[in-house]
Amino acid sequence: MSPSLRKNLFIAFLVAPAFVILIGVVVYPFVYNVVLSFSNMNLRHIRDWEIVGLRNYVKVFTEPSQPDFYVIFIKTVVWTVVNLFFHVVIGVFLALVLNQKEIRGKGIFRTVLVLPWAVPQLIVALTWRGMFNYEYGSINQIMTRLGLPAVEWLRGPTEAFIAVIITNVWLGFPFMMVIALGALQSIPHDLYEAADIDGASWYHKLRNITIPLIKPVMVPAITLGTIWTFNNLNIIWLVSNAGEPSDSTHILVSFVYKAAFNFYRYGYGAALSMVIFFILLAFSLVFMRRTKAADAVY
Repeated sequence: MSPSLRKNLFIAFLVAPAFVILIGVVVYPFVYNVVLSFSNMNLRHIRDWEIVGLRNYVKVFTEPSQPDFYVIFIKTVVWTVVNLFFHVVIGVFLALVLNQKEIRGKGIFRTVLVLPWAVPQLIVALTWRGMFNYEYGSINQIMTRLGLPAVEWLRGPTEAFIAVIITNVWLGFPFMMVIALGALQSIPHDLYEAADIDGASWYHKLRNITIPLIKPVMVPAITLGTIWTFNNLNIIWLVSNAGEPSDSTHILVSFVYKAAFNFYRYGYGAALSMVIFFILLAFSLVFMRRTKAADAVY
């Protein structure tokens, strides 16, 4: 056996466990979900299910449902856009503040501001659900002390949707802050000194130095944040108590969960999850291409 062949076999031996695990936890479930999306598997056809073609995909777009697919899709887009806007704005603003040399105790501030991201989502969701309680929640207590009327956060469709957005904004901005802070610290300080010599204002430095140089880092982070927010089941399910009131706070991923595990429509749920997959895949490809985030890789 030649040394090169022995080396290749040794490399294959080292890679094989990771490859097997990748197939078991990623490839096989994905392929199985694709197959299920073309089947009639439900509570009555657990073992005797069969392939029915595109029937489930047609039902996703045409079957009357409560709530309607298109209403849920629009609400999901609103949910994602609003959350990402505040995640990025708050995260970048805090990163700019923490990047200042005059700030003392940066380590303490960074630790405190990262806590929302470090705490498990289950604890975050249940904590905020208690804070939104009409009678005993801390948010209404603060509002009444300020002379504002108490709000029934979890009983009205609009109020409940605002409540889950507030929870997810608090949960998501630390990720953007950490990414932005790392990007800011990689910018050479000489550029800002040269801009100061030229008399540039903070706005011109932000527009012409900071934003262009952190863009290659922030665009992939925003793409990941969009996918995570679009698929964030935990906050919707736990804060609003499974889409309440009257299924008015559902987004697509929570509606998939309800269709599959509450109504036991596994084929329909698999088809809807594939629709979500293609929506996010199309968005990621278009967004990355339009922003030219991957240009520096080549």
